Amino acid sequence: MDLHLQDKRALVTGASRGLGYAVALGLAREGCRVVVNSRDTAQIAAAAEKIAAETGAPVTGLAGDVTDPAVPARLVAEAVQILGGLDLLVTNAGGPPAGAFESFDETAWQKAIELSFLSHVRLIRAALPHLKQSGAASVLTVTSYSVKQPIPNLVLSNSVRAATVGLTKSLALELGAAGIRFNSILPAWTETERVFELMTFRARQNGTTVEEEMAKQSKDSPLGRMGKPEEFANAAVFLLSPAASYLTGVMLTVDGGMYKGTL
Repeated sequence: MDLHLQDKRALVTGASRGLGYAVALGLAREGCRVVVNSRDTAQIAAAAEKIAAETGAPVTGLAGDVTDPAVPARLVAEAVQILGGLDLLVTNAGGPPAGAFESFDETAWQKAIELSFLSHVRLIRAALPHLKQSGAASVLTVTSYSVKQPIPNLVLSNSVRAATVGLTKSLALELGAAGIRFNSILPAWTETERVFELMTFRARQNGTTVEEEMAKQSKDSPLGRMGKPEEFANAAVFLLSPAASYLTGVMLTVDGGMYKGTL
């Protein structure tokens, strides 16, 4: 199936590893010109070089912490300068720390809001003038299935990511007439560095091993395993592509059946 992504211009944040890296790789494989971002200069340069070497597509790495209010606008401006415009935007960032409600103070909540909500707001706001000039504008926010089915010991993520889903749906309604599609993917447990960190936290709490916690969590899926980053990326690349031109306002759970609800 031709996704019509050849030469489309994409910015993917949180892309030095995990889900963001997998999406950037998937877009590059489809012929997109991609700018990738993460906080660490060396890591994002290495990620860009690796994707470019594997796909032959032009990939540029830009460092910057998207929780810094000044960074999202700078990233978008630099990406537009490099790419000559912008068609696709993937707003992705690492998740807040694990812990119970009473373990977090006001500062922790504010950091979670900056990371898992306001980073999306600022990136989208900066990108809108450029997306409005595209004939295939598409935005994908990366959230979590926890907005539908809260995950124990992830109260920050459970709460704050729900705001990003509300933002995504609202913008799909508000900006559809401008030809910009907004969707979100709500991943469940996927084999990424972030999940390994959360499993390490659980293992410390429960006096078990990371392997035991991974196996225990995998049982939540009818498929009996966690997802792989490339499986998430396949769904993301499709939603971003012109092949999904009539899909907007979609909150897609890519979860191997871990979400038990019907809606």
